[in-house]
Amino acid sequence: MFTDKTKVKRVPKRGHYDAETIYKVLDNDFICQVGFVFNEYPVVIPTIYGRKEDIVYFHGASVSRMLVTLEKGVKISINVTQTDGIVLARSAFHHSLNYHSVTVFGKAELVTDAQERLEALKIVSDQIIPGRWEEVRLPNEKELKATKVLKLSLNEASAKIRTGPPGDEKADYDLDVWAGVVPIVKKYGTPIPDPALKQGVSMSQSALQLAANKKLLS
Repeated sequence: MFTDKTKVKRVPKRGHYDAETIYKVLDNDFICQVGFVFNEYPVVIPTIYGRKEDIVYFHGASVSRMLVTLEKGVKISINVTQTDGIVLARSAFHHSLNYHSVTVFGKAELVTDAQERLEALKIVSDQIIPGRWEEVRLPNEKELKATKVLKLSLNEASAKIRTGPPGDEKADYDLDVWAGVVPIVKKYGTPIPDPALKQGVSMSQSALQLAANKKLLS
């Protein structure tokens, strides 16, 4: 996964190029920022994704500007970033963030095989909330026709990670200024039923599992 494009140039020691690290960062989220050039100007659009092995899938409306453009094989970049903490240094200059991020380069490919398209939609669903796919009505032919699915190989990908306390100038450690890290924690809340929910319908097990921050047993 190491190429000239993926090489981390600013603070190279924070760069990671192994599949295990890249997969782990991607699997901890489900929203990526997709960057591409449209009509000679740059565009960045957030979108939901799902990963299986070395492929990232994303989908949208068949008429989507992004998907219509990407299926033509234009070069793109996607980024996923998880912020873990605000790093407070003794000097304003050395304030920072702890984070895990992945950047991918390549060309997206339109998924045309019917079975792969359906599997890709499940992969995206499972990325967000495992087990929900088995609880709901699956897409019908009309809905599938209105949806495009694209995939992007992780052949050119790298992770960049910062962890730990601030790094101040040696002389600044004697200053009477508090320094440290304020953690940032993402937490799911208690599921809120739809006001129009049919009476007698039990709570979604996938939503309960997600709110409890537990993984569904396979």
